[in-house]
Amino acid sequence: MNSEHVDIGLSRYSDWAFTSSVLVLTLALLALAIELAYSRSRKAAEKELVSVGATVSSDAEVPGVVASAPTRSVEERTGRAGVALVYLGIGLLAVSVVLRGLATSRVPWGNMYEFINLTCLFGLLAAAVVLRRSGYRSLWVFVLLPVLILLTVSGKWLYAHAAPVMPALQSYWLPIHVSVVSLGSGVFLVAGVASILFLLKTSRWAEPDAGGPMAALVSRLPDAKALDRIAYRTTIFAFPVFGFGVIFGAIWAEEAWGRYWGWDPKETVSFIAWVIYAAYLHARSTAGWRDRKAAWINVAGFVVMVFNLFFINLVTVGFHSYAGVG
Repeated sequence: MNSEHVDIGLSRYSDWAFTSSVLVLTLALLALAIELAYSRSRKAAEKELVSVGATVSSDAEVPGVVASAPTRSVEERTGRAGVALVYLGIGLLAVSVVLRGLATSRVPWGNMYEFINLTCLFGLLAAAVVLRRSGYRSLWVFVLLPVLILLTVSGKWLYAHAAPVMPALQSYWLPIHVSVVSLGSGVFLVAGVASILFLLKTSRWAEPDAGGPMAALVSRLPDAKALDRIAYRTTIFAFPVFGFGVIFGAIWAEEAWGRYWGWDPKETVSFIAWVIYAAYLHARSTAGWRDRKAAWINVAGFVVMVFNLFFINLVTVGFHSYAGVG
């Protein structure tokens, strides 16, 4: 799994694919934000037409006359182009991850730069699955924002040159443990975003008499039930996946350090995050807790995951100090 040879050419192509993916995803964010910004004005115009008695042409009812197909608005075409760019960006990020692995002849998640890239890739793939409906297209804006922040931090401050994995990580458990944790973390990102939007959708900004930019933004989101459903279903998937990742890490720890659990900072915070998500799932099925209270618990879990990713990896010292930066 670990080779001293590094293919510089493939490594360079991996870096180019990474940079290209960030640029493409940024363009996708701009396109989707344009659709989000102008979608309500279009709906207001349509409502105004209906209120003054505008009707759809009945040319199709006249023999020999073919009704013209409805044309998509500029903002809708822009949004569709944004989704196409999202898929292109996902493909480029996947290419970057694969090329990094081929360049180093190992699994491409041996440091924080590679782990964040893989986590973002899983998060984007999860979003591509749950946001397939056109009515959910506006949610891509709020998924892409944290993903692009993570990728920017990863590429600018956490970048590590392609190199063999450090000796402490040379184990067959590396591809198992880290990939499973990364998958769970990426899906939790989507769940966290959905819960935050659910809280906004059920806040005072969603009231009919609310005004201002935030109220206008909230009015463009899908209904609260849809957001809650997305948060719950993604957490249902990520919770056992992340739990298995922690278990695999404990098995690896027993092989490497002679104990399954040592209350290392990374282990401790990961366990806390898992318990918080367990509390969310319990609250979600408990009367009186299943709405905003449960959503706040889910957001708390997401905050702990971010804290675990950055503070624990970069500030604290422990057996998991493998950031690969500096």
